[in-house]
Amino acid sequence: MRRLPPMRVTLIRHGETEWSKSGQHTGSTDLPLLPEGERAAEKAGRRLAGVTFDLVRSSPMQRARRTAEIAGLEPVEIDDDLREWQYGEYEGRTTPEIRRERPGWDIWRDGCPGGESLADLGARADRVIARVLESGAERVALIAHGHMLRVVGARWGELDPSGGGHLGLGTAAICELGFERERRVIWLWNDTRHLQHE
Repeated sequence: MRRLPPMRVTLIRHGETEWSKSGQHTGSTDLPLLPEGERAAEKAGRRLAGVTFDLVRSSPMQRARRTAEIAGLEPVEIDDDLREWQYGEYEGRTTPEIRRERPGWDIWRDGCPGGESLADLGARADRVIARVLESGAERVALIAHGHMLRVVGARWGELDPSGGGHLGLGTAAICELGFERERRVIWLWNDTRHLQHE
């Protein structure tokens, strides 16, 4: 049996923006971090101090790149596949607003008109994971967005992309993926302990 490297992949969701705070779906809208989002990124950086990453990749969106910069996760390679789900007609809208038109709407089941399908999002996550596995790096950091990273977590565990719907993820949260023998596993999910302390 092929021996796998002792790889750990750290996922970091970007700090808070105006729309993540209000619950508006933010795919292609390139919003900056709020001051509290920058403070959360600093705390994430302190939490990860002492970890040397062989590879750091970020979504091209400024909220992810700025989180990486503030957290000291550099140099950063931009990976376009780490962009957030493209929400089409639901960009900038909240779930309660959408449900006034579509009662019971669930993004994980119903998707977004004019947007990206969950299958396409899963395919992007698979490409991200394949490149990470092919890199040979032992410590990897990926800085991206809530829905995208939830799908990365699901696909790392070889679940359907819709499995991301069961993996809640707060802003500036940290997750750890890795291996148990040859099995890909989630070691830590949605850890926000670093945000509880000043």
